[in-house]
Amino acid sequence: MNSTSLKAVLAAATTAGCLCCATTPACADTTPEGDIIVTGTRTSNLRAEDSLSPVQILGAAMLRRDGSGALINTLANALPSLNVQAVGFDLANETLSVRMRGLSPNHTLVLINGKRLHGTANLAVLAGPFQGGAAPDLNFVPLTSVRRIEVLQDGAAAQYGSDAIAGVLNIILSSEASGANATLTHGGYYRGDGITTEGTANFGLPLGTSGYVNITGSIRDHGFSNAGGPDQRVERAITSGEYPEYRELAGYPLVTKVFGDARARTYLATINAGVRLAGEGEAYAFGTYGNKKSGGWANFRLPTKLPALYPDGFSPIDWVISDDLSITSGLRTKVGDWSLDFSSTYGINHNRVEVTRSANADLFADTGSTPFDFYNGNLDNSQWTINFDAHRSLSIGLPTPTTLAFGAEYRRETYAITAGDPASRYKAGSQSFPGFSLTDAGSTRRTVKAAYADLVFAPLAMLQLDFAARFEDYSDFGDALVGKVSGRLEISPALAFRSTYSTGFRAPTLAEQRYSATNVQPNSAFVQLPPNSSAARLIGIDPLMPEKSTNLNFGIVAKPAAAISLSLDLYQINIRDRVVGSGTLYGTYAGSLRSAAVNAAIVANGNTLEAVPFSGVNIFSNGIDTLARGIDLVLGVRTPLGKGLFDWSLAANYNHVEVTRIRNAPSQLAVSGQQLFDLVAISNLETASPRLKMVLATNFTAGPLMIALRNTVYGQSSRYADPGDGRYYIDRTGAKVITDLTISYQLARGLTFSAGANNLFNVFPDRVDAQGLAASAAAGNPAVEIYPSFSPFGINGGYYFGRVSLDF
Repeated sequence: MNSTSLKAVLAAATTAGCLCCATTPACADTTPEGDIIVTGTRTSNLRAEDSLSPVQILGAAMLRRDGSGALINTLANALPSLNVQAVGFDLANETLSVRMRGLSPNHTLVLINGKRLHGTANLAVLAGPFQGGAAPDLNFVPLTSVRRIEVLQDGAAAQYGSDAIAGVLNIILSSEASGANATLTHGGYYRGDGITTEGTANFGLPLGTSGYVNITGSIRDHGFSNAGGPDQRVERAITSGEYPEYRELAGYPLVTKVFGDARARTYLATINAGVRLAGEGEAYAFGTYGNKKSGGWANFRLPTKLPALYPDGFSPIDWVISDDLSITSGLRTKVGDWSLDFSSTYGINHNRVEVTRSANADLFADTGSTPFDFYNGNLDNSQWTINFDAHRSLSIGLPTPTTLAFGAEYRRETYAITAGDPASRYKAGSQSFPGFSLTDAGSTRRTVKAAYADLVFAPLAMLQLDFAARFEDYSDFGDALVGKVSGRLEISPALAFRSTYSTGFRAPTLAEQRYSATNVQPNSAFVQLPPNSSAARLIGIDPLMPEKSTNLNFGIVAKPAAAISLSLDLYQINIRDRVVGSGTLYGTYAGSLRSAAVNAAIVANGNTLEAVPFSGVNIFSNGIDTLARGIDLVLGVRTPLGKGLFDWSLAANYNHVEVTRIRNAPSQLAVSGQQLFDLVAISNLETASPRLKMVLATNFTAGPLMIALRNTVYGQSSRYADPGDGRYYIDRTGAKVITDLTISYQLARGLTFSAGANNLFNVFPDRVDAQGLAASAAAGNPAVEIYPSFSPFGINGGYYFGRVSLDF
């Protein structure tokens, strides 16, 4: 790579900072290369507006204006097609995830500087729209290290790998060789909890005479929040006169604090370096590291649970202590007319699970003693990827040069569960989260070999075509061939049409196949049964097999004036044999036997459950086909006003997911009248994300003043609930408008102060169905979840923040 090309690649990682489509003038960099993209194409120096697939660019300035400070929330605030997990339960509250176009988090591929990022080992197992998520934890990437993010909203399995079904997020790191920046941010929710303080620093240094090294560090502390209501077990005990003294419990009436954010302290670091070698070569290396200790409250245990140890009751805390590392090294060079790229990427996500302020009731009953704090085991996921990529331009007499690209990939993945200490797994185990048992523990691995080829050519001056094919061979699932055909027809410089058709093949993650654990609530206990286990055969569930998908996209790109740009894309994603979580399969329901087969599977898996009214299993299977159809719209306008400038953008997504086929329940479950997928499971797929999400943003700059205003329209989301009385109740968020405001002022050269609010007007989702909440309370649940947990804009209301930034 020559110096001009290197500068072009580095400059391509900058944008003025609004949500933009290919041609939004407000998003173009001040350099000529500012809208050059590297995602979704093998062609050099391709502008976003000329891409055959829809690519949106999120610039550093826009990302850093957001008050949330965490990358996962910032992305959700900017991208209409992407929704974030606002709150999780069990260990999922410590590792939140995102999903695009209403699909699984596992259907979006995440890249850093174009290289695959490993996923988390902390699988989201409890029922909900993010169930099964084992995608990368985006909050391990500090915002200040990001120069831009390119979002490919199209199927890209043939270009990048089998899991790029909904799209690709390519995070491009800062690569400046000089300068420094430091920020201090403080904020919290309006009601006074969720207090967050973050300090970040970024600086660049020259590396020799032709290289750079850019380093970022971040420390972030986020406090607990609680958006829940009174614990109905406590209220009922007081009202009945059985335990009037519960009014004196600490924190009454909000004694159960499970419904809110986890407490998290995070340390992050990134490095991005490159140096030019003799000739046209470049050696590069980059990496991310994060350490996070995150703890979420479990449900309050009543004083009657263990009165000898906790006469006033107790609230365990589930902790996940995570270390996450990704490191890439590589070499780019030219051999003749070929541009070559060799790279190796290794990533690991290690999670140590602990429970504190708890007890093992069975151990205490049998021995007279129990620890209060437990080591519950480890979850580990690793990924090693070796890539070789080559491309060149050919002049074969067509209107524009033809691009030929090919490459190969080798990937090794591992997943492991380590058993907890003996006290954590004795009989029913530690309260709130039993330790991983000896039968849960174990490891698995697989290798993936892949090769691809890509040909881009223009048979006519106005028509460009792209043919891509990829062959993948999984050691555990065999091989597959997927392809993608793309075309772009330019009617005039102001109007173009684009279309793609692609096929995909997604192998289940190792976590989906292997994860096994027990979840314990005050009146229930459920086992996450591994689908590839012998115990799963007892209830008629077969081992997981790969998903197959087809993607269609048709779009229009228009630029009716120099200051106006528009893109409109219609898409359809059909997934067959989709891996999804089942509804709850009961062995015992309301204290009565529901299924002997389920109970037998629990025993065969080596689990001992607490004597509670509700018990059973959840399991992943290829039981459903889905069809997602939608529209993406992006409009950008730039208008001057006196000495100031307005950048306007309107981005909208309409997405409708439909379950088109449901597998019949195996005979072992059908005999007990149970379905593999109940109304709750189906609604998690079809309606738990809003069909409409629209972001209208404006950014006004005038000298030292900057005002950013964003209004996000969320259409209604809904989901069925099964509180345990044999009926289903539907919860709805309602359609809402969320307003975000940031005001920044440069007080002196390099010194900027910002203040603002996300969810300025403190909007909450509609409350859950009152009858359903009452039924949950009657079944013995705390019933504190007064808002729908699937709300795409969260359950915590308004968040204020202030920030001081110093540039050197």
